Amino acid sequence: MTATGLDRDLVCVDLETTGGNPAWHRIIEIGTVEIDRDGAVREWSTLVNPGCRIPPTIAAFTGITDEMVAGAPAFAEVRRELKARLDGRLFIAHNARFDYGFVRSEFARLEERWSAKSLCTVRLSRRLFPGERGHSLDAVMARHGLSCGARHRALGDARVLHDLLALWRREVEPARLGAALEAALHETPLPAGLPPGLADELPEGGGIYRMFGPDDALLYVGKSRNIRSRVLEHFAGAPGSAAAHRLASQVRRVSWLETAGELGALLAEARAVKLEQPLLNKRLRTGGPAFTVRLEPTAGGAARAAVVEFDALAPAEQQELYGLYRDRRSAQRALDELARAHGLCRRVLGLERGAGADGGTCFDFQLGRCRGACAGREPAGLHDPRVRLALAAQRLKPWPYRGRILVGERDWRGEQDWHVLAGWRYLGTVRERADADGVDPDATAFDPDVYRILKRFLAAPRAADIVELD
Repeated sequence: MTATGLDRDLVCVDLETTGGNPAWHRIIEIGTVEIDRDGAVREWSTLVNPGCRIPPTIAAFTGITDEMVAGAPAFAEVRRELKARLDGRLFIAHNARFDYGFVRSEFARLEERWSAKSLCTVRLSRRLFPGERGHSLDAVMARHGLSCGARHRALGDARVLHDLLALWRREVEPARLGAALEAALHETPLPAGLPPGLADELPEGGGIYRMFGPDDALLYVGKSRNIRSRVLEHFAGAPGSAAAHRLASQVRRVSWLETAGELGALLAEARAVKLEQPLLNKRLRTGGPAFTVRLEPTAGGAARAAVVEFDALAPAEQQELYGLYRDRRSAQRALDELARAHGLCRRVLGLERGAGADGGTCFDFQLGRCRGACAGREPAGLHDPRVRLALAAQRLKPWPYRGRILVGERDWRGEQDWHVLAGWRYLGTVRERADADGVDPDATAFDPDVYRILKRFLAAPRAADIVELD
């Protein structure tokens, strides 16, 4: 390629169609602007009879009616003309997967194979102007001061693309334009099972996304600060990546939910994975009650380590808890390992049958691994601090507020989400502060993943709006 990458034969293409899916919908108008490498320019356009009715919404949007296409040629009658204008040229369109996909589908219906190298001016605009949020044709025209005498008609929009390329060649430094063009041409393609145009519909804001397979089975839920980039990354894995290959071969649909900030995305992802159980997620799937360790005084004065279900504890009982576990057995196994590592008495801790000196010495004391709290040789006043010191790294942070709070996040458009939180639980998200009173505080179980998310966030809330409700 040359310094700019555009010194070649080009064709700017725009289509009007009966809908957005080339498998079901048909072309109703084609417009092309051919640009030879020597600068010569030729225009061509034609209405196309789709062989079906044009939906009223499409007619209102484009101005093209059933009556207008009734006498127009079918695609089969214009395919040779179109192919001659496309072949050997770089196919350029705004949201190129859409236009390119429709042209390929129309040729395929006629049992004719056709392909071309394509360039999406949406992608190129994103590469050239990464700080801009809007890259629709209207946004690009407004940003560069371009006009169109026949917007939403094929030839009118194709002319805009010609004008846009000419402007970029004049105003963008050639090396930067060439680098952006190379990047846009080699951007990761989406799997064949996904609809055309999806790559350019994906938002560049933060939130969560869902990937669905055959029969709309949920395959994967993820989150990102940039949904578009993250979705594309899934299909840019190494050729030998089994996970990327499996997802690419099965995915049929992608949906997304934009959030006002990263906290909302993290919370929504954690909830969605647990509730919806996507087939390919490995993280965050574990559900069920969470267990923790609570130190409880005994009649003898020594602290006993009780494994308890977090949700069974009243707020006043959640002040001195240690560790989070998916079941009782995991918690008891961790306590066993901790006791042996620190020379603690398993019998005093309640991990072994018996109760202190009255119940006899513990097995570890007989092996010389316990300092004798069970035999009265180590007072509770010494054993208990050692227990707390051994557990200190696992101590859960107490909820730092009296009760429920709202955490507000605002996106680049000024829209605000309010997350309703209480006792390390994520209760839900509302748009208006007054709606928080309608969120059931008891409907959500304690989730260790949500605890970790909120603990990190509240340690440094980054100027978020925090409102105490109780």
